[in-house]
Amino acid sequence: MTTHVRGRAAREAKLEALQEQLSESVAALVTGEDWKRALTFAAQFRGRSFGNSMLIAAQHFAAYKEGRVPEPTPTYVAGFHQWLSLGRSVAKGQHGYGILAPVTGRFASFTPEDPNSWRRLARNEKPMSGEYARTRMIGVKPTYVWDISQTTGDPVPELPHPSLLQGQAPTGLWDGLADQITAAGFELRLVSSAAAIGGANGLTDFLSREVSVRMDMDEAAQVKTLAHELGHVLLHAPPETALSTESAADATLHRGIAEVEAESVALMVGAAHGLDTSSYTVPYVSTWAASVPGKNPVEVVQSTAERVRATALGILDKVDTQQVGDGNPPGLDREALSHRTGTAPVTTNARRDGAVLGL
Repeated sequence: MTTHVRGRAAREAKLEALQEQLSESVAALVTGEDWKRALTFAAQFRGRSFGNSMLIAAQHFAAYKEGRVPEPTPTYVAGFHQWLSLGRSVAKGQHGYGILAPVTGRFASFTPEDPNSWRRLARNEKPMSGEYARTRMIGVKPTYVWDISQTTGDPVPELPHPSLLQGQAPTGLWDGLADQITAAGFELRLVSSAAAIGGANGLTDFLSREVSVRMDMDEAAQVKTLAHELGHVLLHAPPETALSTESAADATLHRGIAEVEAESVALMVGAAHGLDTSSYTVPYVSTWAASVPGKNPVEVVQSTAERVRATALGILDKVDTQQVGDGNPPGLDREALSHRTGTAPVTTNARRDGAVLGL
């Protein structure tokens, strides 16, 4: 057996082990509290995919139980060379946390609207004149990151952390969420009490294109409700108005999952601002995860979490607010961040920008 073949076999074995560990971690999410803890962690490590945040959390906790790290949850994680770029090095004997990083390929086409027209570019091959070029994810590979507690060296600057009193909403969050609701073509109605909207805290009406929020709650509850309704607006339009047939199917056929998604979007948006997430309510994972025919519960949980994460990140990118860190060390160069850590940079090409890929 050649060295190349042995190396490939070793990588495939590591990849299979990571995917098995991820499936086990997702399958262990049984109760609503399990789900809330996982999404709260994912919000604080939102620079990673939900799957990679689960892998990091599980491996860090195992390291804590073995006495290799001082705290049960990580603070900042980065790759070996990324820590070096920040003047820190991995301490002797510290093992990295395996995660899944994207493997990408370059494709080109003269007719990008035809999905069958794209051809794979060879290494260092450039697109022809007039061709569109695009970067696509074609697979995954194992790579490693380390928590800051596993490194030594120069201090890392501390990020400002939102400080909120009980019942207080983050400055600017209500306005930022309201702007996104109106930008989606909905009118925002403020009602005096739950009685005006059938006993609910909030209501999204796709027929009248109105979002209603009751105002007889504290500010934190109001902004949480607004984020929940924005989750419905972005994810659960009925078939005749939906931008995504997948989201329409989720809303129409699996109403329980639609409510889980909206509440989870609100939870991630709140957690990214340091809001207390104890009041967020999610039913037993096993209840809604088994409700989709033809899919096993682990697949449903993972796809739901990734839809929630993508929606929450889109919302957070559009609000001008102070947010908690995303799990990446402050000061880490954004370009360096794209290598070996489960994210990938935007690729500029001959005719348009390529997609942002990441795990």
